[in-house]
Amino acid sequence: MSNNDSDTLSAHDAPEFAPAQFVRWFREVAPYVHRFRGKTFVVGFGGELIADDFLSTLIPDLSLLSALGIRLVLVHGSRPQVNEQLLLKGEKNTFGRGTSPTSPAALECAKEAAGEIRLDIEAAFSQGLPNTPMSHAQIRVISGNFVTARPVGVIDGVDYQHAGAVRKMDTESMRKILDQGAIVLLSPLGFSPTGDAFDLSMEELALNAAVALRAEKLIYLTPAPLANLDADQTIDGELARADADQLLSANALSEDSSVFLRSASQAVKRGIARAHIVPYPLDGSILLEIFTHDGVGTMVVEDTLDDLRPATLDDVASILQLIEPLEADGTLVPRGRAVVEREVERFTVLEHDGIIYGCVSVTPYLDEGMVEMACLIVHSEWQGSGEGELLLRHAESRARAMGAKRLFVLTTRTSHWFIKRGFVQGGVSDLPKEKRALYNRSRNSLVFIKKL
Repeated sequence: MSNNDSDTLSAHDAPEFAPAQFVRWFREVAPYVHRFRGKTFVVGFGGELIADDFLSTLIPDLSLLSALGIRLVLVHGSRPQVNEQLLLKGEKNTFGRGTSPTSPAALECAKEAAGEIRLDIEAAFSQGLPNTPMSHAQIRVISGNFVTARPVGVIDGVDYQHAGAVRKMDTESMRKILDQGAIVLLSPLGFSPTGDAFDLSMEELALNAAVALRAEKLIYLTPAPLANLDADQTIDGELARADADQLLSANALSEDSSVFLRSASQAVKRGIARAHIVPYPLDGSILLEIFTHDGVGTMVVEDTLDDLRPATLDDVASILQLIEPLEADGTLVPRGRAVVEREVERFTVLEHDGIIYGCVSVTPYLDEGMVEMACLIVHSEWQGSGEGELLLRHAESRARAMGAKRLFVLTTRTSHWFIKRGFVQGGVSDLPKEKRALYNRSRNSLVFIKKL
């Protein structure tokens, strides 16, 4: 291509490299890399991802995760590929989401589809990361008969024939493969001790693999984000399992979303710390979900608010104990007992074994669609395990429930902490009118705002 070609991007036209931005980004990502190195992630995705031609963008991201020391187990589905084969063979019954009756013809189609997809995945990993120092890296992908299955049998008078359920998994062999730095690949098929093959649900297989391996995360890659059909809005980025179950009971989700959310809820109930539902059409979505604070999907946890409860008047003395040292060094504006007592309903506290070790308050300014977060405090002896982030997410959740569009804070000492968590610096003029009138210019507090 000639230098005069208008489609050529020259060095002069390339975006300017911003060292400060790169350093900030690297510092933000490094703790996640450290935390997840050596951890096991189970990643499940349906045949839709392959049919939609997103495999070529997913594999480099998975290769990067593997290179960072994350132990990966991949579980693929094959529903659209099997349905396509069934229609070509003149079969009328096709597969829906979840477990469906599997005829002998459907089982043969499932075997054929699983073989083709497995080869496509192995071939994609064999490319390494083109045009990078990892272009010739050997990322090994190993599959095998790791899953022992049993027939589903007859349910409500319906014979499920060759549809199966997971009986057990060869976790010892899988762990040995992971210990060698290879990726385990599971196809949606299982085998009985007598050699019979059974068709498995991708969602069930991924769930059982995560539980059996005691994985750190179970991640489902889905065609679209979870959305509440009734309210026509995306589901919150984090759901306690009880809230997820309540959402499922309301029947407000599509069939696909319900299947994934139900599986994520079951995973958390069975001991998986975090289960994620992430839309694969967004480029780099799995990296954004893992390595950014807010993520891009929905994360289900057992209960982010285990020790979190509304404050009562009985808590005022404990709240003051948390506040007073920060008032003394100038971090917080002095409030006094009378103010805390009057505003106690705005506070939420973290309590464990009768000890209050954290708090946060929220004050609504709903005429302008804003909520103020203040007094976000975690006792020094309890810091370091994400309690501050729990309080932040709780404040965000309360603000959304009030109908606010923006959350703001005033700070003199902790601006970096808020910037890392998605807040953007504003000015006094961005504050609600009532708050502007109360702004203490002698403190010169910085204003940070986050869109909800």
